[in-house]
Amino acid sequence: MEELPASVRWQLWIVAFGFFMQALDTTIVNTALPSMAKSLGESPLHMHMVVVAYVLTVAVMLPASGWLADRIGVRNIFFTAIVLFTVGSIFCAQSNTLNELIMSRVLQGVGGAMMVPVGRLTVMKIVPRDQYMAAMTFVTIPGQVGPLVGPALGGILVQYASWHWIFLINIPVGILGAIATLWLMPNYTMQTRRFDIGGFVLLALGMATLTLALDGQRGLGISPLMLGLLVAGGALSLLWYLWHARGNENALFSLELFKNRIFSLGLTGSFAGRIGSGMLPFMTPVFLQIGLGFSPFHAGLMMIPMVMGSMGMKRIVVQVVNRFGYRKVLITSTLGLAAITLLFMATAMMGWYWLLPLVLFLQGMINSSRFSSMNTLTLKELPDELASSGNSMLSMVMQLSMSIGVTVAGLLLGLYGQHHISVDSAASHQVFMYTYFSMALIIALPALIFARVPDDVSKNVIISRRKRSEP
Repeated sequence: MEELPASVRWQLWIVAFGFFMQALDTTIVNTALPSMAKSLGESPLHMHMVVVAYVLTVAVMLPASGWLADRIGVRNIFFTAIVLFTVGSIFCAQSNTLNELIMSRVLQGVGGAMMVPVGRLTVMKIVPRDQYMAAMTFVTIPGQVGPLVGPALGGILVQYASWHWIFLINIPVGILGAIATLWLMPNYTMQTRRFDIGGFVLLALGMATLTLALDGQRGLGISPLMLGLLVAGGALSLLWYLWHARGNENALFSLELFKNRIFSLGLTGSFAGRIGSGMLPFMTPVFLQIGLGFSPFHAGLMMIPMVMGSMGMKRIVVQVVNRFGYRKVLITSTLGLAAITLLFMATAMMGWYWLLPLVLFLQGMINSSRFSSMNTLTLKELPDELASSGNSMLSMVMQLSMSIGVTVAGLLLGLYGQHHISVDSAASHQVFMYTYFSMALIIALPALIFARVPDDVSKNVIISRRKRSEP
């Protein structure tokens, strides 16, 4: 058992504050999507773009965040991120059309791209590698106050005020976060190499075009020719980046990372795993409100047990991984999440609403153990000289896969629901049933990747809580 210095713990709390801001915004937005659709005169089937615009922007901008933090300083970038996020929130609240809201979410995404990833990078700089998993757990527990408060707060604001207030609530939070950052966080800097602008452009184009192409004709209404051009352009950009990075010491992401088998497995598993997991925060409040007729406030309250399960699991996940090993934990949690997804759908369809909080609590526990295990497995075996690059790549892949997950969830709803689904009808129940069956299959597939994780991955150090002073 090891104790971190008080100064380091204060810095971890600041990072957690950034996690809080982003998590609060995300959970509030998911709860409010049906109300936004009604207010803006849009179909709920199109509202996934409000989430995708934010998450995809984060993914596209992430490669620059680590370099900027090293060059300009962690504190300066963290402060700038909070300011941009807050200004983007103001524009979101002023939006009168879906397109305006999407563009405002893009601005928020630029801030988000420099917030949580830079916070995660800060943790890597201030704690030893064998304490990384425990330190991240320490950070994310207070950071999950956002998801705990967000759903219920979002439901209250939407039901008794308007959806615009879910963004206005970020303003006082952003001001407090900016002050705390300037006051308490040291401005860690590192010597940097020249930024790989060419590689950044190639990766950004590849990720953006392929994700937009996935939404395709049904979501964006583009022609088959344009769809083909998007796919070809995205694939060509990614292949061009591989050629660009081969043997290039200044490449945005070194291909040396993939010579580490644990990193390659962890990154691939994280990408595939988060596509499935990324569907759930989007689908659950939409299903509760449109499929079951819940009010926004009731739907928000139903999300709280999932967050509580996640918070509770984070307190013991290190011990669980040390006891059973990464492979067993990842396979079991992946298959368990697929099963609990189907159980949630079946319980709701049968009208056993009293059981839903328990099912969502279990879902939160399983998802939390899966996320923590995927993240730390990917990074823990990297040498120091590749740690920053590996962290940035993992952060980018996490956001990209979540944007793909939300896009796929929207596509499934559109595929099974055609152009319109009505609230709490037999037809909408059938649409959500088919969608949840498809989601469970997508969630379960990464177990095939995790089955290749070796048993001999090193264990993690447990950070003890602060000891109480003796009377």
